Amino acid sequence: MLVEQIWTGNSLRNFNYLVACPDTGEALVVDPLDVEQCLAVARERGWTIKQIVNTHEHGDHTGGNKGIVKATGATVIAHRNAVTRIPGVNRGVGAGDLIQVGATVVLECLDTPGHTMSHICLKSKTEPPALFSGDTLFNAGVGNCHNGGHPEELYETFATQIYSLPDNTLIYPGHDYLVNNLEFTLAREPDNEAARRLLEEVQDQDPNDALITTIGQEREINTFFRLDNPTVIKHLQKDFADIGEQPEARSVFLKLRELRNRW
Repeated sequence: MLVEQIWTGNSLRNFNYLVACPDTGEALVVDPLDVEQCLAVARERGWTIKQIVNTHEHGDHTGGNKGIVKATGATVIAHRNAVTRIPGVNRGVGAGDLIQVGATVVLECLDTPGHTMSHICLKSKTEPPALFSGDTLFNAGVGNCHNGGHPEELYETFATQIYSLPDNTLIYPGHDYLVNNLEFTLAREPDNEAARRLLEEVQDQDPNDALITTIGQEREINTFFRLDNPTVIKHLQKDFADIGEQPEARSVFLKLRELRNRW
């Protein structure tokens, strides 16, 4: 599997992705926004765009559909419950559905509600595996639930699907929020040396050559993966006196998401 991460350079800090089969050159675009960049990268690599996948219905993840379809005739794929909110969807998918790219690339759809209730992530059947996580999982953070989502559902998505992914799973998120997310981790867990070291490394990183983290790394640097950490809990108790001495993981996650909303 070949992956090109495309930095759009917009105010929302979106990433677009091209996923291609090395044997056939057939390619799929994930969450296209910058049409010209997506088409240009495909031309440079000699790839033929055949499919588009939208992880969810928000405009910054679907805004390039029309232009890509016009230029390539690509098929548009999205969560089956988002087809009425995304114009021109040709295929609605759900948990366990497979998307074939060329001869050798297979992506499995995960039904991952939370950021919106019609969100999918794509998990590649490769070694190492990769997760195209849209706005569910970011490098060192998680998605918000402001526009059609629910934090309780987001927690369930993590508890039942994301936390159990293999440590070597590569993370390809929908946005570059790494620096801000690391700063939030350190605000909640000031003694997290792994997060501190990584923040020093990526403080001035070029988003055109962004760090690709893994699930194993997220377990060290992402406060939403560290729900039983004593420092995280201790600092939460200062903000939420009612959380108790041994709060459940769900409560810690929801309180962290609440704090991140206004941080």
